[in-house]
Amino acid sequence: MNAWSHSRRRFLAQFTIAASAVTLSPWAFAEELLRTPPQTEGPFYPDKLPLDTDNDLLIVNDAITPAVGEVTHLTGRILDIKGEPVRNALVEIWQCDNTGVYIHTRDSGGKKRDTNFQGFGRFMTGPGGDYYFRTIKPVPYPGRTPHIHYKIKLAGKDALTTQCYIKGFAQNEKDGVFRGLRDAKTKELVSVDFAPMKGSKIGELAAKFDVVLGITPHQA
Repeated sequence: MNAWSHSRRRFLAQFTIAASAVTLSPWAFAEELLRTPPQTEGPFYPDKLPLDTDNDLLIVNDAITPAVGEVTHLTGRILDIKGEPVRNALVEIWQCDNTGVYIHTRDSGGKKRDTNFQGFGRFMTGPGGDYYFRTIKPVPYPGRTPHIHYKIKLAGKDALTTQCYIKGFAQNEKDGVFRGLRDAKTKELVSVDFAPMKGSKIGELAAKFDVVLGITPHQA
């Protein structure tokens, strides 16, 4: 065998190994997404969970009276850092009612809580990493701009706690938690459009918030 043939065979062998590696790990060269920034849990994660913890926060159990507020269909996907969907992620959200009161024994705020508002919900993602909640558009209360709290759990362990905000809301830049985000790009990651839902005759809103976890496909 001459030197040229030997070099060519060695090159083809190396190329085959490299190609196999790419086949085994197609995400290896994918561009990493910006991770959703962690945010404080806050003092009002429910200290006593409601009996109803499904993904419809407007109706408690079998009640016929819905919560007060602007009906919002809140959707999104839970993704890993490579943009792949995360299956079996438990998505929890909680927020104050239309008068600014949380479901928490220490938050009365001197106001009567809307007992028709569930205030907390859970949803387990499927193969596409999608989640869905029916809730209300968040409202401000003294000291805070409107926001919705999120906690993502994987295999029973906390993976991320964060918050989302109404995009362009004037009070955002006066909010201490929102201002704590390091730059405009990071703030954009947690800013969400609450837009009129096409075809809705009752003024419903649609909002989409994708959450990117700092994990790889092997960890998901």
